[in-house]
Amino acid sequence: MANVAVYNMEGKEVGSIELSDAVFGVEVNEHLVHMAVLHQLANKRQGTQKAKTRSEVSGGGRKPWRQKGTGHARQGSTRAPQWKGGGVVFAPTPRDYSFKMNKKEKRLALKSALTSRVNENKFIVVDEIKFDEIKTKRMVAVLKALNAEKALVVLNNNDDNVILSARNIPTVKVSSTGTISVYDILKYNTMIVTKDALAAIEEVYA
Repeated sequence: MANVAVYNMEGKEVGSIELSDAVFGVEVNEHLVHMAVLHQLANKRQGTQKAKTRSEVSGGGRKPWRQKGTGHARQGSTRAPQWKGGGVVFAPTPRDYSFKMNKKEKRLALKSALTSRVNENKFIVVDEIKFDEIKTKRMVAVLKALNAEKALVVLNNNDDNVILSARNIPTVKVSSTGTISVYDILKYNTMIVTKDALAAIEEVYA
């Protein structure tokens, strides 16, 4: 089992904790991690892009000039793609970009991402993160004490004071244990997890 230090909000080490090998000690499957990121990004795409083909643009029902004898190349319609106002060749049409990923694949991808953060020493456990009021400056001080600039902060419960204190920091995202994703884990350099959130993650994914 991997053993990591536990810090307080001032950045001082207050103990240590053992991580479950079932969640934080798996063999990293890069293919599934890649698939999980693509899955999330593809599912977010609206797929509403649309342009008209030559069969959909209005006009161009008759030949602009006769077939032979004009000196021009033959033309069948003024709405062919080479004409101004013509249709688009292979125009995009609305489509669904999402694809399915099995539950076991999703779980293993998330475990792989968590394991990679522990292996890279970018996984920080904090005893708790609690604020009496909404204060961005306080959140910045906590991150500075933990030496984490671009960080994903994972809480067990939605604490509005913490969430709103971090909202104006562009390099920080606060998530709950039920909403963490492979994309977010890889996007942010450091993962900061409270002890309660860590216990919840191990309970769900072990």
